[in-house]
Amino acid sequence: MDRRQFLQTGAALAGSAGFAAPALSQGAAARTLRFVPQANLANFDPIWGTQYVVRNASAMVWDTLYGVDDTLTPRPQMVEGHTTSQDGLTWTFTLRPNLRFHDNEPVLARDVVASITRWMPRDPMGQMIRAIQNELVAVDDRTFRWVLRSPYPKLLYALGKTNTPICFIMPERIARTDPFQQIGEYVGSGPMRFIRNEWVPGARSVFQKFDGYVPRDNGGTWLSASKRMMVDRVEWIVMPDPATAASALQNNEIDWWENPITDLVPLLRRNRRVQVDIADPLGNIGSFRMNHLHKPFNSQKVRQAILMAMSQEDYMTALVGSDSALWKPLPGFFTPGTPGYTEAGGDILKGRRDIDAAKRLLAEGGYAGEPVTCIVAQDQPITKAQGDVTADLLRRLGMNVDFVATDWGTTGQRRAMRNPPGQGGWSMFHTWHAGADCVNPAAYNALRATGERAWFGWPDSAEVEAGVDEWFAAPDAAAEKAAMDKVNAAAIRDVVYAPTGFFLGYTAWRSNVTGIQKGPLPFFWGVSKS
Repeated sequence: MDRRQFLQTGAALAGSAGFAAPALSQGAAARTLRFVPQANLANFDPIWGTQYVVRNASAMVWDTLYGVDDTLTPRPQMVEGHTTSQDGLTWTFTLRPNLRFHDNEPVLARDVVASITRWMPRDPMGQMIRAIQNELVAVDDRTFRWVLRSPYPKLLYALGKTNTPICFIMPERIARTDPFQQIGEYVGSGPMRFIRNEWVPGARSVFQKFDGYVPRDNGGTWLSASKRMMVDRVEWIVMPDPATAASALQNNEIDWWENPITDLVPLLRRNRRVQVDIADPLGNIGSFRMNHLHKPFNSQKVRQAILMAMSQEDYMTALVGSDSALWKPLPGFFTPGTPGYTEAGGDILKGRRDIDAAKRLLAEGGYAGEPVTCIVAQDQPITKAQGDVTADLLRRLGMNVDFVATDWGTTGQRRAMRNPPGQGGWSMFHTWHAGADCVNPAAYNALRATGERAWFGWPDSAEVEAGVDEWFAAPDAAAEKAAMDKVNAAAIRDVVYAPTGFFLGYTAWRSNVTGIQKGPLPFFWGVSKS
């Protein structure tokens, strides 16, 4: 019996076992949404790190000044409005009235200034803005002014994007925490309060409706929506084993499973009380992330050997199975089907895989048998599936694999370390990037190659960054596309990271749950139970 058969059989048996649901009154059950997240919420600082699971929880607890809708257009959220000087250098923002933090203190302009200041060093767009910033000051309690030395037309997008780190607004005292240190107090500005005394990392996180939150009356989608909570309580229940989660959903022990694995979707679809759908049509890009600071992947040729040998089909079928409609080969870095999609420079990822030629390239790159420390989270199906393929690939290439099986929370901690692999550091890890984050270079953290200021792995490529600059300065769509061709080709040549393919994922929920939106993260506002 293979892994897929085992999971399907186990989930079917468990689903028919009739396990008792939690003892909640009918009214309390209808006001509580039980949710199985993609992974454990091991830490809770949305600025310190970039894990999607932290962002997803944070989007309930902290609000944003702007929020993108499902067309990736930024719309006002906490901001009532703004004005811009004719030269594009001075932006003046006014906050909505009656904004309050979860400790019932008012949200003031000085809180916003401190929050933006903490966010900027950790975000590539924030870094760009900080480099041209003249001043960022609170004018009065509801007004702040941002003065730049040169125009930055995508400022509102930077403040409203979905990709990590998002510019969430915190109280000034918390936002003054060093951005490279984790916060220890979780007072939010959004529609849900984090119930810290019920937080059991590895088991459960709890969020309670904040009655003091005043949502916008604007409809909207994604982060631009009117954040009206239709339930009083959201419980995140950690279930690393997919068969356990599948049986819990079938038995009405949970209401919503964020990312059921493809192997179990046919089983779930046979249950008339369960709904299954593609979570986000923009999909995801799988990522084999290498450490550019240390051997062996500090060598461009060693990194190129990985591209030459890796089979995206192997990675994608490990992730989504045999359904070819759920994945696409990806000789590049941008989201398929979007205007900027390009395969420029991507020939190394096409055609027959050549292990022998890759071995020769490893030797030319100076690989001398040193261990390759692979950090692979086992509690996250996306990373585990990719990690198993990578371990086999590296061994076939003759590389010395140091396979570190860990959890996603520990991966998030360890990948921030710059130590050599033998001293607590790492050589590679796997992750994925939401397609919404990869439609262009604007907020694509994983593609930036700014060396010490870059995302984990710290790639350094002047050619990639030159292409990004050209994209930001492009006067029209044709010039943007030409710049993206340049970025793609340079990022493949220098192997910023190795794309393992494009794939779609599912989400599943009980039929009595309504209001679930498709998108790059689970949006809890507007979701109700009957």
